[in-house]
Amino acid sequence: MASKKIIAICQSGGEFVTNNEDGSLTYVGGEAYALDLDNQTLLNDFKQEVAENFECGTDGMTIKYFLPGNKKTLITISKDKDLKRMINFFKDSEQVEVFIIAEEGVALSTPNVTGSRSSRTNVSEPEHTPVIPMDMIHPDDLFQAPVEISPPGVYPSSNDEKHRKAAMQWENAITGVGQRFNSFSEFREALHKYSIAHGFTYKYKKNESRRVTAKCKSEGCAWSIYASKLPTTELICIKTMNPKHTCDGAAVKAGYRSTRGWMGNIIKEKLKVAPNYKPKDIANDIEREYGIQLNYSQARRAKEKAREQLQGSYREAYSQLPLLCEKIKETNPGSVAIVYAKDDSSFHRLFISFHASIAGFRQGCRALLFLDSTLLYAKYQGTLLAAVGVDGNDGVFPLAFAVVDEETNDNWHWFLSELKSTVLTCPITFVCDFQRGIRESLHEIFNEECHHGYCLRYLAEKLNNDLQGQFSHEARRLMIQDLYTAACAPTLESFERCAENIRAISPDAYDWVTRSEPDHWANALFGGARYGHLTSNFGQPFYDWVMEVNELPITQMVDVLRGKIMELIYTRRVESSQWATRLIPLMEEKLQSETSKAGSLHVLPSHGSTFEVRGESVDVVDIDQWDCSCKGWQLNGMPCCHAIAVFECIGRSPYDYCSRYFTTESYHVTYVESINPIPNLENPASAEVDAAVIITPPPCKRPPGRPKMKKVDAFDIVKRQMQCSKCKGLGHNKKTCGKVNKFEESDPLLLTGLETEDLEGAE
Repeated sequence: MASKKIIAICQSGGEFVTNNEDGSLTYVGGEAYALDLDNQTLLNDFKQEVAENFECGTDGMTIKYFLPGNKKTLITISKDKDLKRMINFFKDSEQVEVFIIAEEGVALSTPNVTGSRSSRTNVSEPEHTPVIPMDMIHPDDLFQAPVEISPPGVYPSSNDEKHRKAAMQWENAITGVGQRFNSFSEFREALHKYSIAHGFTYKYKKNESRRVTAKCKSEGCAWSIYASKLPTTELICIKTMNPKHTCDGAAVKAGYRSTRGWMGNIIKEKLKVAPNYKPKDIANDIEREYGIQLNYSQARRAKEKAREQLQGSYREAYSQLPLLCEKIKETNPGSVAIVYAKDDSSFHRLFISFHASIAGFRQGCRALLFLDSTLLYAKYQGTLLAAVGVDGNDGVFPLAFAVVDEETNDNWHWFLSELKSTVLTCPITFVCDFQRGIRESLHEIFNEECHHGYCLRYLAEKLNNDLQGQFSHEARRLMIQDLYTAACAPTLESFERCAENIRAISPDAYDWVTRSEPDHWANALFGGARYGHLTSNFGQPFYDWVMEVNELPITQMVDVLRGKIMELIYTRRVESSQWATRLIPLMEEKLQSETSKAGSLHVLPSHGSTFEVRGESVDVVDIDQWDCSCKGWQLNGMPCCHAIAVFECIGRSPYDYCSRYFTTESYHVTYVESINPIPNLENPASAEVDAAVIITPPPCKRPPGRPKMKKVDAFDIVKRQMQCSKCKGLGHNKKTCGKVNKFEESDPLLLTGLETEDLEGAE
C-alpha cells in the first residue's frame, strides 16, 4: 500500500521574528515552494529538489521545522531518519512548513528573469569596474557564496574598456525613486547588477510578493531601497531609496552573489551564436568583460543554465518524451518510437527508428549492420546505442538508435529485440564488439539467422592489453599489423601464413590468436558478408553528429539527429538523381579498375560454368556460383579481374554479375522515402503533454575525470613502454635493472666493460 503524501511548504530568503509576549517564532518574507513528501523520500533527493527550485547548491543547506504545536523550537533535519520522523509527526496533517537556511556566508538565490529596463537617467561614468575574485566558491554552490570585492567606490587601476562599459551599463540599473519595473524579478536583477557596479552587497529585509525592502549588508550603513506594486497594476515602483553609503569602505568585506540564472542570462546570447561555447572560454570572457573570475566548474554550470533558458529544462525534456514519440509516429507513419520508464517513473530507455530509414534499409541496403555505443554528457548523462547500415555507395545509413540510462547487457538485449522487430531482414551480418552481453543477445534473439563479426579494432585493443608488458612497443605493433593482415586474408592459406608470422614473434601471441575465435573475424573463415568492413566504427560520421548535440536536453538531441538524417536522405536523393551510370560511381570506378587488370589474363574453359584463369597465379572461376578461388568476388560483391576476364572471353557483361545493392536503381530506392518535419516540438502546448504519463530524469552521477570524446584507432593503442638500455628488458630503466644491480652487489669491478650480452648470458 502506498504511503500517504504530505505537502512540504519550503520557505527561504526570509527571517525569523520573535514574539516578545510568548517567545514564539514567526517566519517573515522570502519565497516558498510546495513539494510532495512521503516515507520513501530520501534526504539527499529532497535537498536536490529544493536546490533546483531555489537555484542553489546543497552544500551548506540546513533544513529545519517546528514540532506540532510548538513555535519556539526549531528541529534540524540532518539524516534520512530525521526526515522520516518529521513525516510521522505530521502524518495526520496535510502539510508541514519547512525552512531552508544557508550557512553563514552562503545565500540562497531567488530566480532571475530577464526583462527590459524602464525609464532611466544618465549617471556619471565610473573610471573602472571592480574586479571580483571568485576562487573560493565551492563548485557545488555555483556562484552562491559571498566573495570579497573592492570596497564601495574603490576600483583597481585597470583601463580595460570593456570593464568600464560593463560598470557604466550596470550603474544605470537603479536610478532612484519613481523608477518602474514590469515584475519583482526584473527589479531584483536590476538591484543585483547595481550592487556589482557600485561594489557592495545587500540583504533583503522583506522579500514578499507585493513588496521588497533591501539594505546594505554592512552593519550600520544607511543605504536602503524599498519597492512595491502600484495600486490596481502589476507594475513595480521604487517608493523610497537612500543612495548614500555610510559604511567604512576600507574595513568592509563586501560580498557578491551571482546565481547560475543571472550568469546564464549574460552568456546565453553568445551561446546562440556559438553553441559549442566552451566553459574555459566562458570564464575568460566573463573575467575580461565583467571582471568576475570563475573556475571551470562554475562556468560549466552557468552554461547548463543558459542552455536551459534557451532550449528548455533538462528535467522537463524527459516528461515530454511520450509526446515526442507520439509526434514522430503521427508525422512519420510507419516509424517506431517508444519510451520506457522504471517503476519509480524515472527514465529507462528510448528507441527511435524512422520509416524512411526502415524502408530504405529493407529495399536498398546490404544485410549488414554496425552496432556501437557512445556516452552522452548532458546533465543526466546516459548512453546512446546505434545500429548503422551501409548504402550501395559505402555511405553511412543510420537505421535506429536508442538512449538508455546506462550501457548494460539487459539494455543491449532490449535494443536488439526492438531492432529485430523493426528490420525483419534475415539472415543479417552484425559487426560489433565481442563483449559477452552482445554476443549472447545476438545468438538468443536472431538464433542462426545472423552472423556476428567481431570488430577488429576492439580485438586489436584486447590483444595489445593482454600482451602489454611482455613485448616491446615495436613487437606489439608488428603483431597488431599481422592481425589486421590475417583478418583481411581472403583464403585459408594466406590466413595461416599471417598466423605463422605472429608465431615467429611469439608462440603465446599465436595461441592468443587461435583462441580468439577467428571464424568471427577472419575473412577466410567468416560465414557472413561484411564487404570489406571489419570495424564497428564505420558509423563514425553518425557518432560525430551525436557528439555535437549530446549536451542538449534529450528531446532536443533526438530532434536534431532527426533533422540531420532527414537532410542526409534528401541530399543523397538529389545527388543520385544526376547519376547516368548503371552502377553507382564508387562501384563503377572499382569495376573499371578490375577490368583494366583482366586484359593480361588468359582464360581456359574447363567444364560447364567453370573456367581456369592464368596470370600471376592460377585461379578457378565458377560464373554460375559467382565464385572465384581468389575470394574477391564473394567478399566484395563485385566481379574480380579473373571473373571479368571470363566474361570478356564468353561475351557476357560484368554488370549482370554485380550485386544488386551496387546499382543506381537500388540506390534510388534506398532514398526514395523522406523524413517529415515535426512541428511545435520545441514549445509544445501544455494541453498536449500527457499528465498521466510522468517520466523523470534517471538518477545519475557525473563520472570523474575528463570525458573521453574520441575513440582510439587500433594502431594508436600501442603505447611505447619503458625499456632498459642495459639488459633491453621492458618496464624498467637501467637504474632499477635487477641484473645490473645484482652484478654491482657481487663485484662492482666486474661491471666495468661488461656488455649487455654478457649480462644476459650470466643471467
